[in-house]
Amino acid sequence: MDSHLEARKENLLKIKVRRPDYPLSVRILAKLVSYVFHPLFIPVYLSWLIVSIQSHLFPSFSSWEKTLFILRFGIMYILFPLVSVLLMKALGFISSIHLTTQRDRVIPYVVSMIYYWWMWYVTNNRAEVPKDCVTLSLAIFLASVGGLMANINMKVSMHAIAAGVMAAFVMLLGLSQDVNYGIYISLSILLAGIICSSRLVEGNHTSREIYWGLFIGVGSLIVATKFT
Repeated sequence: MDSHLEARKENLLKIKVRRPDYPLSVRILAKLVSYVFHPLFIPVYLSWLIVSIQSHLFPSFSSWEKTLFILRFGIMYILFPLVSVLLMKALGFISSIHLTTQRDRVIPYVVSMIYYWWMWYVTNNRAEVPKDCVTLSLAIFLASVGGLMANINMKVSMHAIAAGVMAAFVMLLGLSQDVNYGIYISLSILLAGIICSSRLVEGNHTSREIYWGLFIGVGSLIVATKFT
């Protein structure tokens, strides 16, 4: 009986959300958006944004040090999680690098949480790192925790979580800095909508999983501002 229940649960986990009949061009565009704005890339985009627009927040950084700062974000938020997922697939811990089931997402969430916590710890203990970057690092860690907890009940959208963090962070910059962030806030909200819509077009998530992802992302940034 137990084996039959386990098999049924596994089959339910593998069921993909039914994809509406969208035109091929729309599906291709949605796939492209999902790759370009993959959750692994969003933190690096945001680090580049703050270094480029708010360069005065890095008075002790040379041009090369600013580049290294962005590269560190890339190593911690892209390279390490990506290599870890590839190793998990090679060792048989997950069934797909696309993490299509809730079960597949558990170990990557836990491993990524370790990387993200370490990144927050490092930025938080470097006096020359702007407070906003510390807030972003903490928000990313909290978002991964929230994603893991939500994963117990649903395959919450990681893209939506990242989009929520992105939009909330850009709005935070707009409220805390003297620079006019109106255009950036508008673009971040538009991008968040496009990213979430692309996940629905691809049929990877339900609306509920998308909305919860946005809630977790935005909520993580709000909580992070209270502790930094």
